[in-house]
Amino acid sequence: MKCDASMFAQLYETVYQDLYRFALCLMKNGHDAEDAVSEAVVSAYENIGKLRKAEAFKSWIFTILANVCRKRLRKEAEKQKNQQPFDTYWEEAQEQPDYGLALDVRQAFFVLEEEEQLVIGLSVFGGYNSGEIGAMLKLNASTVRSKRKRALEKMECVLR
Repeated sequence: MKCDASMFAQLYETVYQDLYRFALCLMKNGHDAEDAVSEAVVSAYENIGKLRKAEAFKSWIFTILANVCRKRLRKEAEKQKNQQPFDTYWEEAQEQPDYGLALDVRQAFFVLEEEEQLVIGLSVFGGYNSGEIGAMLKLNASTVRSKRKRALEKMECVLR
C-alpha cells in the first residue's frame, strides 16, 4: 500500500487512544505503555509498505503493539530475575500510582496469563471479535472465545 505521512497520521488518529489503553493494561505502567506505543508506531511507519489494505491498519498496528509489549515484558522479566531484592523494592517505591484504572479491575487483569491478557485487551480495548483476534494471535476463533470466557471468569472470581 502506498502511504505518505499524512495518510499514516489519519490512520493513526483513529486508533491512538485504544493503542494506549491496550498497552497500559499489558505494561502496568503509564510510562512503559507510552514507550511501547511509540516503538510500535515507529515500527508501523517504517513498515507501512508491507500493509496491503488501509482497512487492515487497526489490526496490523495492534499486532505490532502486542509484539512490542511481549518483547518488553520478557526483557523486564529477565531483568527482574537478575536483580537484587533491594533494587526491586526501590524501583517499586519510585513508581507513581496509575489513577487511570480502578485498582481492583487492574489487579484482576494481572491475574490472567499473558495470552489471556492479550485476548481481553484486544477484545475490550481494540473492539475485535474472536475471528479477528484469532487471526492476529494465530488461534482458532472458537479457542479465542473459550480463552476470553475463562479469562473473564477468572477476573470475576478476583472481583468478588
